Amino acid sequence: MLVENKIIFTGPVGVGKTTAIAALSDEPPIQTDASASDMTAVRKGYTTVAMDYGLIQLDENTKVHLYGTPGQERFDFMWDILSQGSMGLILLLDNTRANPLKDLKFFLDSFSDLLETAPVVIGVTKMDIRAVPGIDVYQKYLLQHGLNAPVFEVDARNEDDVKQLVTAMLFQIDPGLEV
Repeated sequence: MLVENKIIFTGPVGVGKTTAIAALSDEPPIQTDASASDMTAVRKGYTTVAMDYGLIQLDENTKVHLYGTPGQERFDFMWDILSQGSMGLILLLDNTRANPLKDLKFFLDSFSDLLETAPVVIGVTKMDIRAVPGIDVYQKYLLQHGLNAPVFEVDARNEDDVKQLVTAMLFQIDPGLEV
């Protein structure tokens, strides 16, 4: 019996969603990048406008589909579309942005419908560039808002770091899981 799962990667523009999916996917990911034409151009030359897609083949019967959302709010209609049927959310945050806790709140609110039935794992990128706020600040914020979600410092280019996020999400779904 074929088992197909779906994981969503989300977060602000330039956080590393496309990079994280590329680090994990068994095949080159499908990307829908276009030249950045608004304030995004200050952060990067190209931006995702529909989705990124990658695939992990766990065994001959089990696939995990990886979908990356566009980070720009003007493409938020894609967030609901991509969230349909997802087993969980990986939220990446950029520690160098002006207010990453505001980003955390924004994306948790935006994906609140999904989070009623699916777990979230937080990955904080670029902590090597800016260490504040620390992981403990994110964890405290989540607990104050009724969420007990794992938070990790990650490098989206590092396959092991991204695997750690996926593994943490799977353990939230099934704490007895053997990986």
